[in-house]
Amino acid sequence: MNIAINARKANRQTVAVCKDLIEKLDQLGWNVILERELKEQLIQKLGIDEKTDEFSSHADFHGGIDLTISVGGDGTFIQTVGYIRNSGVPILGVNTGRLGFLSNVSQEQLESTLNQIKQKQFEYQKRSLLRVHTDEELFGIDNIALNEVTLQKKDTASMITVHASLDNKYLNSYWADGLIVATPTGSTAYNLSCGGPIITPGCQVHILTPIAPHNLNVRPVVVPDHMPIELSIEGRERKYLISLDGNSKNIRQGEKVIITKAEFMINVIKFEDNNFLDTIRNKMLWGQDKRN
Repeated sequence: MNIAINARKANRQTVAVCKDLIEKLDQLGWNVILERELKEQLIQKLGIDEKTDEFSSHADFHGGIDLTISVGGDGTFIQTVGYIRNSGVPILGVNTGRLGFLSNVSQEQLESTLNQIKQKQFEYQKRSLLRVHTDEELFGIDNIALNEVTLQKKDTASMITVHASLDNKYLNSYWADGLIVATPTGSTAYNLSCGGPIITPGCQVHILTPIAPHNLNVRPVVVPDHMPIELSIEGRERKYLISLDGNSKNIRQGEKVIITKAEFMINVIKFEDNNFLDTIRNKMLWGQDKRN
């Protein structure tokens, strides 16, 4: 098997996990393919072989890679999805960060996890993505998001108005600091911190969650993901921010933003003993009373 490994930050903890991971993959007889910048850092810090295979773009995933392992937190997982795109290559997240809703395999579980993969004791969990089109195609071919699309104010304390239509029908004008359009995967990200609902993976929906709305009767809305969402911003300034999973660009007042479900999905490795409900319950300390 050809196993691609990506890590965004080669800090002490990440390097230790990469070292352990490379050694275990070598013991299994699997070929390691490292992200180019990560490879350069591991050559310096671990003295790995300079002939180790490498990848540097999404084009490298359209032939020969069987599995991708993301080492880090959920931010690294999202970056790794940017390499995978529509290749169909499955992804596994090894957590060296904090919460890790997406990267939920610990270093201690590495050996047992790899053995489960070898024995094919896993299944694929499909995760949907958002595709975004603007008048000026601000994001080019990188116009996909796993978690959310956010429109928000830039350098002013004044609120903005985000006009939203659903399937060509007017929905609402949000008077707020901004608006989040999230996938079920992104429901535990920015959406969650703004009071939006948690949605289990596999639900075919999108979530519209206002950021600090002025009208307290405005609440998050869950809508079918086959309906296109059209947004535009109005306010006192000329430019605002549009973000795809944290990748931000300036957007002009009145410029149309069309959000649809991407035509492909991501395959996330899922094990029977490590499911979404367990992750949510453990990460959010549900059922635990710290007072006792």
